[in-house]
Amino acid sequence: LDYPDIEKATTTAQKLDPSVCRVKVGKELFTASGPVAIEKLMKLGFDVFLDLKFHDIPNTASRACKSAASSGVWMLNVHASGGRKMLDFCREAIDKCVHSPLLIGVTVLTSIGDAEILELGVNSGVREQVMRLANLSNECGLDGIVCSPSDMIALRHEFPTNFSFVTPGIRPLGSPKHDQARVMSPSEALRAGADYLVIGRPITESKDPAMALTEINNSLFN
Repeated sequence: LDYPDIEKATTTAQKLDPSVCRVKVGKELFTASGPVAIEKLMKLGFDVFLDLKFHDIPNTASRACKSAASSGVWMLNVHASGGRKMLDFCREAIDKCVHSPLLIGVTVLTSIGDAEILELGVNSGVREQVMRLANLSNECGLDGIVCSPSDMIALRHEFPTNFSFVTPGIRPLGSPKHDQARVMSPSEALRAGADYLVIGRPITESKDPAMALTEINNSLFN
């Protein structure tokens, strides 16, 4: 729900059925509305994925995870490139909470390709960097990773079945890619081993979000 205020986000959410989808609150909405966004969406019956991609020194990142867990979110994420100590601290902080959401490591953003990652000083390419950060996330006890669906194909068999793959960059056939560099259709991603599909604009920018969601869900089983 990438909206500039909670009113627009809840207007869309109210058109959707919380029994057939969850919702994601990212930086734009959370910066504008804060924890009230989580509260209002949970009152509508939705599980909330808090997509703030924490990346800071270990103490700061872990305290942010603790605060997020206390809000009752279903899932939250951190940048795996924050390093082993940060990931360990975040895992420990979540484990001490009464409510323990899924903790997911972000590998390489789906807007980044090999040319962009080379500019960042990573000479091994996107696929190798995703594998490196996925292994680190698994070693630190995270519940899974965020990665592009195309990267997931090479990774799925390398990790246990309870290690979740959260895949943005999902675009129904015929939809524009927008700023995503590595995309896949919902059914292709499911067949490739995705556990959770992150689909934003094809639903939120649709004239009929509920119908768009229904068509996507139906396509998964055809």
